Amino acid sequence: MILRNWSEKGERLLKNFPILVVLGARQVGKSTFVQQLGTNWLYLDMENPVDAQRVLDNPELFFADHPKYVILDEAQSRPEVFQVLRGIVDKDRSKRGRFILTGSASFELISQVSESLAGRVAIMEMHPLAQNELKQTARSHFFDIFEKPLSAATLEHLLSLEQKAAGTALTRQAILEGGYPEPALRGDSEYRLDWYENYFRTYIQRDILSLYPRLDLLKYRRVIQMLSHVSHTIINRSEIARSVEASEKSVRDYMEIVEGTYFWRSLPAFVTPKVRTISKLPKGHFRDAGLCCFLQNIQTADQLETYPRLGNLFEGFVVEEIIRGVEAGRARQLQYSHFRTKAGGEIDLIMEGSFGCLPIEIKYASNTTQNELRAMQNLMELHQLPLGLVLTTVHVRVASQKTSFRFQWDAFNFCAISTHI
Repeated sequence: MILRNWSEKGERLLKNFPILVVLGARQVGKSTFVQQLGTNWLYLDMENPVDAQRVLDNPELFFADHPKYVILDEAQSRPEVFQVLRGIVDKDRSKRGRFILTGSASFELISQVSESLAGRVAIMEMHPLAQNELKQTARSHFFDIFEKPLSAATLEHLLSLEQKAAGTALTRQAILEGGYPEPALRGDSEYRLDWYENYFRTYIQRDILSLYPRLDLLKYRRVIQMLSHVSHTIINRSEIARSVEASEKSVRDYMEIVEGTYFWRSLPAFVTPKVRTISKLPKGHFRDAGLCCFLQNIQTADQLETYPRLGNLFEGFVVEEIIRGVEAGRARQLQYSHFRTKAGGEIDLIMEGSFGCLPIEIKYASNTTQNELRAMQNLMELHQLPLGLVLTTVHVRVASQKTSFRFQWDAFNFCAISTHI
C-alpha cells in the first residue's frame, strides 16, 4: 500500500464537507486512494453497468438504504447522479463525510458539480506519484515554506534543511520513469513502455472517443504528439495548427481536451502593470514527464542524457513536483504562471497563494550567471518580494549576490539558491 501525501488533506476535507470530489488523470491512483480514505465504504464504479444500474434504477431507494459512506468512482460518466445527491445532502446539511466521488474529465465533472453541488462539496486534484511517495518517505520540509507568509525567516528554515548529495543520473531516471503508480513501482523498463503504449491507446480510443465521438482522432493524436515536442516552452497555437494541418480553433479545442483530461498543464503569463514589455503567450507542459518521454520515443536513460531538450523536460518535471508537494499541504488560493519579457528575460514558475508570491527559476545546468537571474531580481525589486529561488541539479555559484546561500531539496537532491532583498 502506497501512502499518499494527500491523506491528511483528504481526511480534513471529508470531515468538513458532505461530499469530497477527487479529480485526476486515469491511473494516477484515485480509486486506491479513496478506498484507503473511506475504509470499508461501499465502492461502486459508475462506468460498470451493473454498479451504475444499482444506483440509478431507483436512486431514492438506493440512497435511503445507503445514506452515507458511499464511493462513486468515475462519476462524470453518469451525470444524473448529481441532482439526486443534491437532494440527499440538502435533507440534512449538518452531516459531513457522506460521499466520495472521483472523475478523470474535469470539464464534465466540474460543470456538474458547479450546477448541482455548489457549496456542498470539496474538490481536490490528485497527480501522479511525487518522488517521496515513490520512495515512501515523508513529504520534504521544503514545502513547509508555503504554509505561512514568506519572509526573511523563510531563509532560516531553508538553511536548516538536511543536506544530501546531488546528482543528475537519478534525476534523469526519475524523469524517464514518470509517476504513474503501476509502471513506476514495477521498475521494469520493458513493462513501462508496454504500459504507456496501452495507456495512451486506451485514452485515445476509449476515453476521448466516448466523450467526443465526432472528434478527428488522427489530428487529435497529432496535436498530442506535437505538444510532447514543445513541452515547457512558449505555446503558439498557430504554429501547432500549421504543423498538424488543422485550424487554430481546432487546435485550441484539442488543447482544452488534453488539459481537461489532466495530461497537460497550461501556465498563463504573469502580467503586471509594472512591466510593459511582457510576452502574454502561455507556456505548457505534460504533467507526467514519463509519458512525455514515451511520446517522443525516448526509451532509455542514455537517450535522455543526450536529448537536446532535456532542460525543458527537467523544468516541467520540477514544476509538477513542486505543485504536487504544495497542493498536498495547507496553502490556499494557488495560482501558477510564468514570466517572460519581449527582451528574453524569463522566470520559469511564479507561484501565488496564501503564502505570497514566489518566483522560481529552474536550471539543468552546471552554472547560472548573474545575467540569467536579472529578470527575477527586477521582478523581486518591483514587487518587494522577500525571496526567489533557483532550483538546479548541481551546486552553483552566482556572482555578485549580496545575500545568497545554497541548500538541497531532499526530494530531488537538488541544490537551490535563494536571493533575499
